[in-house]
Amino acid sequence: MDPRPAFERATVQAARLVAEVRPGQYEDPTPCTEFDVRRLVSHLIGATRRFAVLGEGGDALAVEPFADELGDQAFAAGYEDARQSALKAWQDDARLDDEVTVPWGRVPGRAAVAGYVMETVAHSWDLWDALGRPGTLDPELAAIALGTARQVLPEGPRGPQAPFADVTPVPEGSGPYGELAAWLGREPVDVRNRG
Repeated sequence: MDPRPAFERATVQAARLVAEVRPGQYEDPTPCTEFDVRRLVSHLIGATRRFAVLGEGGDALAVEPFADELGDQAFAAGYEDARQSALKAWQDDARLDDEVTVPWGRVPGRAAVAGYVMETVAHSWDLWDALGRPGTLDPELAAIALGTARQVLPEGPRGPQAPFADVTPVPEGSGPYGELAAWLGREPVDVRNRG
């Protein structure tokens, strides 16, 4: 399967959410407990920049995973620039079979793309939740990301070195995003109602 169309769809969805952030929301909490909204958006941009450099054949690990140099007013344009660069960098079909180095190891390009789909979709859910769940999210993207997450992340205890916490229970009726959030160690309950 070519994961690039899913990546493009995931970035369109993320771009919509980044553009919806209002000035008073940047310090709000997110389900990704180490990030407030500002840090989460900064990370979405930084991670997408890394992915673009990876597609260009560069050292993604040398790219800062945050875009803290951007002010809040520049986040939407910064994300759009990063996603367009990433889409362009991965246009060559041959890149899907190249071995590349990502933060989680050395993998074929197509596995790297799938990993960035998972990351983009998961952080889009984090942002959507933090913003009060505006509009709807693409359920097919969640199903794709969940498939990747189940392949690459163990269900059992993950330990402190893992970038995701242990699986949490999935409340009834959570849907594919709730299942993805739970698999990635988040509580799939509106962050504003967590007390």
